[in-house]
Amino acid sequence: MAKWGEGDPRWIVEERPDATNVNNWHWTEKNASQWSKDKIDELLNGLEINDKIGNCVITEIEKMEGEASANNRKAKLIFFFEWTLHLKWSGKVSGTTKNIEGTVIIPNLSDENNADEVDVNVTTSATGPDADAMKQLMRTVGAKVIREQLAKYIKSLKEDFTQGMILPKKDTEVKNGDKTQVTKDPGVKLPSSVSTPDMKQLQIGVKVEMQSYTCNQNFKCPPVELYNVLTQPELMRAFTCASVQVNSSVGGKFNLFEGNITGTFVELLPNKKIVQKWRFRTWPEGHHSTVTIELKDEGDSTKLSLSQSGIPSTEFDKTVEGWQRYYWEAIKRTFGFGAFLL
Repeated sequence: MAKWGEGDPRWIVEERPDATNVNNWHWTEKNASQWSKDKIDELLNGLEINDKIGNCVITEIEKMEGEASANNRKAKLIFFFEWTLHLKWSGKVSGTTKNIEGTVIIPNLSDENNADEVDVNVTTSATGPDADAMKQLMRTVGAKVIREQLAKYIKSLKEDFTQGMILPKKDTEVKNGDKTQVTKDPGVKLPSSVSTPDMKQLQIGVKVEMQSYTCNQNFKCPPVELYNVLTQPELMRAFTCASVQVNSSVGGKFNLFEGNITGTFVELLPNKKIVQKWRFRTWPEGHHSTVTIELKDEGDSTKLSLSQSGIPSTEFDKTVEGWQRYYWEAIKRTFGFGAFLL
């Protein structure tokens, strides 16, 4: 979005060498699911576990369910991944010829756990001393080796998969991975006697077409938790990933996303209703929309109904996208209030 009547450098793509995502301001998402499946298969399928007790090998990844993505928000990379893995293994006790088979179940490979915190559950259908020995081998040495491989996956996701996601800022070139400052041609300057128009003055008396927006969202939490997320500074800071200024009282002002969204609380009915005067910084000077958020207890979830009137038509699509990406999806990701597709 560009400011009304003037260019906001965060959004002017023409001034960027790559003409995209100026100063990394936009939230960009990159689906890492298929890449992750290939990487996990590469790291685990055929993996050998050797010890004086015997040796085992991961013969098959029987099940791999989940998803992964990498996100760039204001040059900060944020990762989301969650996988459930079922592995088959086969091995022999040293000095024997009897083959022992079993499974490994990993239920919690996710961004919420470090690799050394991942559960590695080992089972085998065989019985007897050899089976017990191989099961113990996989629970100790095998689990350690598997966690090491999963740590490689996480490291590669964060370092290799994300190459190119954080772009050079305006007036910066990247050569062989090194950033180099580029001096921009200042162009032709206007003589001091020629004044530039004041865009705020130009907006006076201009009729702006407006639109209204409504939507419903479902969150897996009680109304009190969702109400707090939408009104309490520390919780708003968590899902916006930025500093906030919030006075959670009627007449109190709020400032989010480093001043991109500002407004005033008009009505606060705890756990039920929030009414705000709300604006985006690129809107005409002094213009606010009215946002009404109502929360309804659905028993096992909370239904959020939003209505917003007074949205400048030229800003409508970006406003709708902003609610979806920077509010609803961010809240669900941050607090675990519901599943959604990346």
